[in-house]
Amino acid sequence: MPDASSRRLAALFLPRLPTDRLHRSRRGRRMSSAGAAPADPPLVTVEVKANARRLAAVDAAAARLGLHPGLTLADAQARVPKIEAVEADAAADATLLAAIASWCERWTPFVAVSGPDGIVLDITGCAHLFGGEADLLSAMTERLAATGLTACGAVAGTARAALALAHWRPGRVVLAGGEREAVAPLPVEALGLDAEAARSLSYLGLVRIGDIAGKPRAALAARFGSALVERLDELCGAASPPISPLNPLPVYVAERRFAEPMGDEATARAVLADLARDLTGVLERHGEGGRRFEAAFFRSDGAVRRVAAGTAAPLRDGARLAALFRERLEALADPLDPGFGYDVIRLSVTAAEPLTATQSGFDAEPDGAGLDQLVDILSARLGPRRVTCLAALDSHIPERAAVRVPAQKAWRSRETRAQTSLAHDWAEPAAADAPLARPPALFPAPEPVETLAEVPDGPPLRFRWRRVLHEVARAEGPERIAPEWWTALDGNRPGLTRDYFRVEDTEGRRFWLYREGTYGRETSTPRWFLHGLFP
Repeated sequence: MPDASSRRLAALFLPRLPTDRLHRSRRGRRMSSAGAAPADPPLVTVEVKANARRLAAVDAAAARLGLHPGLTLADAQARVPKIEAVEADAAADATLLAAIASWCERWTPFVAVSGPDGIVLDITGCAHLFGGEADLLSAMTERLAATGLTACGAVAGTARAALALAHWRPGRVVLAGGEREAVAPLPVEALGLDAEAARSLSYLGLVRIGDIAGKPRAALAARFGSALVERLDELCGAASPPISPLNPLPVYVAERRFAEPMGDEATARAVLADLARDLTGVLERHGEGGRRFEAAFFRSDGAVRRVAAGTAAPLRDGARLAALFRERLEALADPLDPGFGYDVIRLSVTAAEPLTATQSGFDAEPDGAGLDQLVDILSARLGPRRVTCLAALDSHIPERAAVRVPAQKAWRSRETRAQTSLAHDWAEPAAADAPLARPPALFPAPEPVETLAEVPDGPPLRFRWRRVLHEVARAEGPERIAPEWWTALDGNRPGLTRDYFRVEDTEGRRFWLYREGTYGRETSTPRWFLHGLFP
């Protein structure tokens, strides 16, 4: 990560996001309907604020007529009777802003949302790929304008300076170290303080950033609080706090850009296979393998489709990676739709681990490679939560002794499998101490049965399960499992002792029964349960 003095941040300000959202949705409906529609009246969104219905956002037509946010709806209707007022929907606006930020990852993977109408992009080291910072900024605003979104932008060394300039001086590209001079003409509202603090500054004659930039910081902090000093330093480039990206940053990236939108799905899959080969070459140079991958398809109309795939063990085989995504794309419930075509296709490694090349012999795959590949392909086609395996847990209670987990999560390479907390390589018990053979599958919950035993602590002579009476011909046991007494330390009941019996009825069916509670010590009426069936 570059130091603060060398960071370059671009900011986008979308002043008419709510009304642009409404216009875009209406334009989409009109494109699907026949006939020409009359011109729309000026559009505004309304919210309740200070006990009055006030304008929250206005479109360009309403702004040209003198309407502005904060004006009461009654005053707006008195000035312009034929306006269309729609209730503000902050959730829908936030969803659209997040989608726009995701689309902006076509320029850089480090994109963050700032407030209800701002986006910050860390363009450090990548602006030259687009002709420089000024050309990149123009490309951003023009592409957004082509999709019906009003956007203003600026570039500076800190996020707050770039956002303030995008709002008050759009189009500025401030060189490193020039933030203080660039923000000096901005009003004090650029600090983002509350209305009372802004009024206090104006009352003292401090109406511009330049008016307070040279004042002693101690006096400003004592009078207006530390927030003003911190934000002033951020505006002037003296401080650059970190920003949180919308999506986790990839470890490695390979992408392909197209001069014209490409809408052929077969070509898209071929490009993805080429990117897989390029990406595995990068992984090999770094001695690593990918555990999680993501393919991103950026459409020219602003839509972004992301498809993720995971692996059971670190992978850097281009052919296997391409096959994995081929399976993943074919299994999508909602197939890829190129729409008006893709501008960018990107393949990223979102998680990587060290990978040392191993081989068990000539013309042989490393141990476990075939199983890893099978798990990956099945998980890609069926979903990772549908391909599972049992992992041992530290409990003697049968239903708690194992947990079903995704196979890709539990399976590891030979070097790391011993380190996982889900795999306990317990030693096999001695033959004399070996427990009774247990059913390969247990009931989700033990089912109560009615039994008749010769003695209170002996095996059953007969039992009734699901209204069917079974006469016991043979019985073996008991296998005693004591309660987990340490659970009582957390305030939980530790349960009762279980005595398990393997029984066979007169028709040859075999059952796994247990008695809960030792007679005379834990309870006077032990209960019986059926826990599983033997094949």
